[in-house]
Amino acid sequence: MALVVQKYGGTSVGSLEKIENVARRVLRTVEQGNQVAVVVSAMSGETNRLTDMANFYSDKPNPREMDVLLASGEQVTIALLAMAIEKLGGKAQSFLGWQVAFHTDNAHTKCRIKDIDSEKLLASLGNGNVAVVAGFQGVTEDGEVATLGRGGSDLSAVALAAALKADVCEIYTDVNGVYTTDPRFVPEARKINHVSYEEMLEMASLGAKVLQTRSVEFAMRHGVTVHVRSTFEDTDGTFIGKEDPEMEELLVSAIAYDKNEAKITMHKVPDKPGIAAKLFAAISGANINVDMIIQNISSEGHTDMTFTVGKADVPRAEEIVRKIAEETGAAGVITDSKIAKVSAIGVGMRSHAGVASRMFNCLAKEGVNIQMISTSEIKVSCVVDEKYTELAVRALHEEFELDKVAS
Repeated sequence: MALVVQKYGGTSVGSLEKIENVARRVLRTVEQGNQVAVVVSAMSGETNRLTDMANFYSDKPNPREMDVLLASGEQVTIALLAMAIEKLGGKAQSFLGWQVAFHTDNAHTKCRIKDIDSEKLLASLGNGNVAVVAGFQGVTEDGEVATLGRGGSDLSAVALAAALKADVCEIYTDVNGVYTTDPRFVPEARKINHVSYEEMLEMASLGAKVLQTRSVEFAMRHGVTVHVRSTFEDTDGTFIGKEDPEMEELLVSAIAYDKNEAKITMHKVPDKPGIAAKLFAAISGANINVDMIIQNISSEGHTDMTFTVGKADVPRAEEIVRKIAEETGAAGVITDSKIAKVSAIGVGMRSHAGVASRMFNCLAKEGVNIQMISTSEIKVSCVVDEKYTELAVRALHEEFELDKVAS
């Protein structure tokens, strides 16, 4: 008997009819001789609806109260799915995050999972139930309701699969796998059958919306095999797991893009030790993630310091940077939200040279100016003007022949 963890996102449980379809799929998996734990998100649009209600009272709602509010979305879904499974003749028991329990730290609205007490859930599975678990939520050290941040149900599912030592964690969504790039931009984009943890981590962090970044990190750390597949089709999707030697034969596996970043420049900063440390310590202290950082060569005792953050963090980041600019005597602060990051990703880069030069030449031929560059062992990223995003993605997908290479 295999133990399978399945996760269904908001679009998969977006209506009563869809919840019943999920119940049928779950019971088919049970009928194949498996034990099944199901992690579900709130119904599509529900988290946004609740957030809008909170924002009616405050632009910066109390984080603890936000967790109490947002956790209610998954509570509705688990009860309805358990009822749907029972209607179809199955046995089910629902669990909230604190009942499983997902123990987290105290960082409300973006808590991190510390450990999982799965005793109750294992007992329920042993009694022949489908365990229906609320994703996205847990319980803090102080016994408070906690949430894991956007996309947190992916993390809940992977963490639960690790705790239960499940054979596979199936992530069901409205797409049938991971693609070489966004099919909306490039109709020739292909589904990838297998992708390494490292490649998926880069894709997720660079704008691919299939999986939450933290869930990929967790899967890689605990060796959880993840299968991304469609709720609405009965075909295999994309398996995410350990790197296969054959993967290195591909120079580039995918082209990703992200329009959700902004560029902040502190202009004419006095070129003295400690200013960068002061700036990024303050940014980090505000729980703001920084992506790319560039500091120009000093000229006449001054330099420019540029970095990127998520667009949602721009108001807080800009406030911090302006304060430090004033304290250090910098000339000013410039913010540009009309940028996009375009990236080429592939484990084959470890053993093949020339990806960066081909990427830069390709963008130059299309008249796309590169504003910032960053690299890792398996990716090259360029910041470009947002209006050139689709052009850049199309050109790079063609340059690396991703419509032709067998995956």
